[in-house]
Amino acid sequence: MFLACTSGLIFGPVPSRRLGRSLGINNIPAKTCSYSCVYCQVGRTTNMTVDRQKFFDPNEVFKAVRRRVEAIKSENGRIDYLTFVPDGEPTLDLNLGEEISLLKSIGTPVAVITNASLTYNDSVREDLLKADYVSLKVDALDERLWRRINRPHVDLSLQAILEGIAKFVEEFKGTVVSETMLINEVAYGNEFERIAGYLAALKRLDRAYIASPTRPPTERWIRPAREETVNAAFQRFSEKLGSERVELLIGYEGNDFTVSGNVEDSLLNIIAVHPMRKEAVEDFLKKAGMSWQTIEKLLREEKIVRLEYEGKEYYAMKLADPLKGDNCGKSR
Repeated sequence: MFLACTSGLIFGPVPSRRLGRSLGINNIPAKTCSYSCVYCQVGRTTNMTVDRQKFFDPNEVFKAVRRRVEAIKSENGRIDYLTFVPDGEPTLDLNLGEEISLLKSIGTPVAVITNASLTYNDSVREDLLKADYVSLKVDALDERLWRRINRPHVDLSLQAILEGIAKFVEEFKGTVVSETMLINEVAYGNEFERIAGYLAALKRLDRAYIASPTRPPTERWIRPAREETVNAAFQRFSEKLGSERVELLIGYEGNDFTVSGNVEDSLLNIIAVHPMRKEAVEDFLKKAGMSWQTIEKLLREEKIVRLEYEGKEYYAMKLADPLKGDNCGKSR
C-alpha cells in the first residue's frame, strides 16, 4: 500500500553548495529516520525505524519529477542534480533503487544524501550503486560521541555501519563523498585523527566535507563549531587525505531558489526540508510577484514558524502532530 498522494514530493530547485542547482525529492514520510541528530534542521525524529518500507509508487515519483523537470526547462531553468534529500533517511525507501533507475532516463544525474546508517544492509548498498552521486555521513568513530550527536536507533551498530560504508565505496563507480558535521560543546579529542584515518583507508573517496550547522537545529544548545575546532579538523583531514580532497561546508548557499507552480505550495515544499533565511524568502516572493502578506498568512495559519539562529531570521515548516497525522502521511 502506497501513500495516497505525492503532494510535497518534489521541491526546488534549491541552491546546493555541493550540487549546484538541485531538484529535491522528498521520498520519505515526515521525520521518518534511523537517526535523530541533535543538529537536524527539520526537527526531531518522530518515527524512528530501521525497517525499509514502500512509501510511494515509483512510477508516480518518476512522473512527478519528470513534470517538474519539463516545467523548469520550459522556463530556461537549470537543474544539475535530481537529489534524494528528504526530511528523513532516503534509504528507508524500499523502492529507492527502482526510483533511481526510472529517473536516470530523464538524463540528469541522480544524487542521494544519506546518513549511511543502513549501509550494512546489502539491498541498501545495491540501491545506492545505481546513483551517480552519494554523500555518506561520518560524524564520529567514537561510540559515545556517535550516540550523543546522531542519537541512532537502538538496533544500529556503528561498527556495522563503518564496514558497510567501506564495502559500498569499494563497489561504487560514481562520485562518492563524506560529510562530517561539527558542533559546539563537544570534546572531540583525537576524533578528527581517527575519522580522517578511516576516510583515508577507504578504497576511494572523491571528497571529504567538513560542515557546521548553518540553519536552525533541533536542539537549542547547538551552535556552529568554533573556528579553532573547524581548523583542527581541516588540518587533520588534509594530512590524511590531501588538502585537495577536503572542503569546508560552513558558508551560506545563497538565495537562488526556484518558483514553480503554486507559490505557496512551492514555498512550503522547500522549507519542509530546507528552512530559508528571511532574505531568501523575500527574494523568492519577489520572483513570484507576491508580497510579504503571503508569509504573514502562512504564519497565522500556523503552517510555518519564524526562527532565529546565529543572528539571522529563518522560516521553517511547523511540524505536524504525529498523533494526528495529515492527509497524505507527510507534514505538509
